Amino acid sequence: MRGKVVLITGGAKRVGASICRRLHREGANLVIHYRSSAAEAAALCDELNRLRPDSAALAQADLHQVEHLAELVSAAVSRFGRLDVLINNASSFYPTAVGEIGEQDWHDLIGTNLKAPLFLAQAAAMPLRHSHGCIVNIADIHAERPMKSYVVYSIAKAGLVALTKSLAHELGPEVRVNAVAPGPILWPEADASFDEQERRRIVAHTLLKREGSPDDIARAVSFLIKDAPYVTGTVLPVDGGRSASL
Repeated sequence: MRGKVVLITGGAKRVGASICRRLHREGANLVIHYRSSAAEAAALCDELNRLRPDSAALAQADLHQVEHLAELVSAAVSRFGRLDVLINNASSFYPTAVGEIGEQDWHDLIGTNLKAPLFLAQAAAMPLRHSHGCIVNIADIHAERPMKSYVVYSIAKAGLVALTKSLAHELGPEVRVNAVAPGPILWPEADASFDEQERRRIVAHTLLKREGSPDDIARAVSFLIKDAPYVTGTVLPVDGGRSASL
């Protein structure tokens, strides 16, 4: 990873921050996108630059504003002179039960989970081809097995899986495109659907009978970037075996 340049969306906290820290430890230079988590993003960027000066930079953008997405790619190339990896990590997540779905829910969930990854990939295609780089999308095991009451989110992640495979066709052979599909890693910060009883039920349905950690996702992302040169168009579940037992 030494000298590689990574652009990651939603990298300021939670799983995104874990991915940043792992790839940085492995030698990558990072452009960390954030929307509203300015304090967390600045703290993470400062932390990484203290460890290795001039190795991390910030880029703020609202991913719903498609006309500005190319600027994120340009910022990475301008700052570090190249782009090797795009990680589409940013995601909106909340329930949308049938009968309660509004058009804004559709625009938000499809926008962050599917539309932005498509247009970012399109903007990044040329520099990634130049560097023979790769794209890693953060999908979800519920793309194939939809979660009750999360209709639009499940649709969006299913679209992201299809996008992953389609982009592998479109951008190969120069650019590899894969996805990681997390299972129970971090519980949502503000979703009453996942109370303690529901959390125990979900964990009980994993084959490993435990939650995963954000670093489990970061390790999988790292593997797909640097240790899987003959892997493209695939989705790697990191879920403790939950998808095998649903």
